[in-house]
Amino acid sequence: MAVYTEVSADELDGFLAQYDIGTAESFKGVAEGVENSNYFLTTDRGTYFVTLYEKRVDPRDLPFFLGLMEHLADRGITCPRPIKGRDGQALRTLAGRPAAITTFLPGLWPRRMTLGHCGQVGEALAGLHLAGRDFAIRRPNALSVAGWRPLFEGARDHVDAALANELEGEIAFFEKHWPTGLPAGVIHADLFNDNVLFLHDRLSGLIDFYFACNDAFAYDVAICLNAWCFEPDLSFNATKARALLQGYERVRPLEPAERAAMPVLARGAALRFLMTRLYDWVHTPPDALVKRKDPNEYLARVRFHRTIESIAGYGL
Repeated sequence: MAVYTEVSADELDGFLAQYDIGTAESFKGVAEGVENSNYFLTTDRGTYFVTLYEKRVDPRDLPFFLGLMEHLADRGITCPRPIKGRDGQALRTLAGRPAAITTFLPGLWPRRMTLGHCGQVGEALAGLHLAGRDFAIRRPNALSVAGWRPLFEGARDHVDAALANELEGEIAFFEKHWPTGLPAGVIHADLFNDNVLFLHDRLSGLIDFYFACNDAFAYDVAICLNAWCFEPDLSFNATKARALLQGYERVRPLEPAERAAMPVLARGAALRFLMTRLYDWVHTPPDALVKRKDPNEYLARVRFHRTIESIAGYGL
């Protein structure tokens, strides 16, 4: 299981006593994820999701994450809604960690992404961007360009000299050429296939908002191009990219400046996930039963995006 913090029966009972959601019938760790400790909770009144926020999550950011989910749910976005305790608060402590309970969404994340999935993801992402426009709390993107060099320095000693030089060059490029002034607001920033649920081939929910922040909308689109439009052999599928981009534009058309910036944004998004995967590969605790993700998959993406000159390379 991807569980960093174990919860005892007594701790769970004391935690649930602060809510009005019944008594626990089962409490099982979730076998995926790399950031937090997650559990499925079933009570005599329903099924819920419990998250314990681990060291990478700044507790000061939690009002943003939980408030955003409530805000989006109120505006028709199908996402987990935080459950408030009897005191009206959603955030509390469990096993020495900040923790929260949210509603449970039915559905499965797709192991094989189809054109239909990609189009719906594009639509849902645009809907999220529009729904978040009036969310009052702001959170800067801690994993934008300024965050990449520290991640690299934390893993530099574990890569060979040629790759270190290549990554150094990529970071230097973005420090000089990162697009600015694009339409911006709340973005998900991590909308991979395991964060999107489908039920009978229809999108049934967006989950895991713990990288959400304020940044360029087009950067969020670029993250999705990386996450949804490459095949297992690491080849790029322009047909899937076209479906994703067209789905997005059915809800929120991209502006000319966003279209022009897409190759650089997609290349930067690939580097961001290369950096975090590389850092996690080196620093994940040996006793954490979590599957580390291969950073080389995103090295291949970075190299692909370097060859793209315009959004036409992504199918539009």
